[in-house]
Amino acid sequence: MAVPKKKTSKAKSRSRRASNWKLTAAPRSTCPRCGKVKRPHVVCPGCGWYKGRIALELD
Repeated sequence: MAVPKKKTSKAKSRSRRASNWKLTAAPRSTCPRCGKVKRPHVVCPGCGWYKGRIALELD
């Protein structure tokens, strides 16, 4: 069975694992009522509506 000749350094192993930690931008959708950009499945910050009803009173 093959045996490594040298110990893999912490930096080498951590940088290899870190390649899977890259963050992506959060998904965006538009509000069907006011047309503002919002996150999916979240109350619209512009008009306060969610799933066809008012969920948040905004001034």
